[in-house]
Amino acid sequence: MSLQVQIAKQLPNFGLDVSFTAGETPLGILGPSGAGKTMLLRCIAGLEQPDRGRIELNGRVLLDTAGRVRVPARERRIGLLFQHYALFPNRTVAENVAFGLHNLPDDEKMRKLAALLDQTHARGFESRYPRELSGGEQQRVALARALSIEPEALLLDEPLSALDTHLRSQVEAQLQETFGVYRRPTLLVTHNIEEAYRLGEQLLVLARGRVAAFGAKGEIFRHPPSLEVAQLTGCKNFSRARAISDHLVDALDWGCQLRVAQTLARPAAHVGIRAHHIDFAEPSSAPAAGSNNDNIFPCWLARSSETPFRITLYLQLHRPPGESGEYHLQAEVFKEKWERFRDTPQPWRVRLAPDSLLLLPD
Repeated sequence: MSLQVQIAKQLPNFGLDVSFTAGETPLGILGPSGAGKTMLLRCIAGLEQPDRGRIELNGRVLLDTAGRVRVPARERRIGLLFQHYALFPNRTVAENVAFGLHNLPDDEKMRKLAALLDQTHARGFESRYPRELSGGEQQRVALARALSIEPEALLLDEPLSALDTHLRSQVEAQLQETFGVYRRPTLLVTHNIEEAYRLGEQLLVLARGRVAAFGAKGEIFRHPPSLEVAQLTGCKNFSRARAISDHLVDALDWGCQLRVAQTLARPAAHVGIRAHHIDFAEPSSAPAAGSNNDNIFPCWLARSSETPFRITLYLQLHRPPGESGEYHLQAEVFKEKWERFRDTPQPWRVRLAPDSLLLLPD
């Protein structure tokens, strides 16, 4: 099972030019608003026409502009799940789901309808109309309808973004369950970093219509290929960098030298670290040679910001912060840890572990 995509389309503000192959594990497509994510799905589904390119699904050519092949959307056997459900408001749940089963005999249609409702935990909603359902229930029905045609590929466009936190977790669990059974090409478009990581096995990072990164999600998060990809995958701390030796860089914006574990084939223009990788040394620790004490620096708290479970600390290195509110680093810690050291006299000692530092070309 595979979906091979190589398409180009000129858009008002940039050109969409994308090439990738998706297999039997879900592919998360991550990128900012306006990056071309939804247009990419619409081109694959046949709802938009690329200017040129080729799309092949399980050996069946859906699009080949050079060979003048353009299979209509209704014949592509691709299931679609939209952000806002797109259910027929004047049809019941059963009628919505059965829309893709209209060519089957009545007894087989009823059997498949029951199986789809069971699979998506929508049994009991058959006679209701979409307006009588919660957002999470509507999205489960929409998923059942997308699966009703037994699609060879499944495309999901921001399927959780219109839901509140509680419903989002319910539908996300439903999608994970579905993906575990549906071993066919699945593309999930999102701008939510954590959602892309939880639901996708592979990750495609899209920026201004181009593929900025593509591969295993863990590898992209551990070793982003560029500053742009690091930013799009949630890294908040960067400094311009100058190499001193193979494993020592000068962090120009942070005013310190850093020992790093990573090496690059070409010089790094920036060094970065993710906020949750920043650690704090015990007050008695001091910078010294040795792996446990590398990259320890005095820091002061400039300000903080809370969420229900974590706190973000804005830290100034080397000296107390001025009145301008300047800071060098954002660190994210769980509140339990924060409670243990929040009253410790400043300066604290921040540790930037060598194996947590990212070396990034331009």
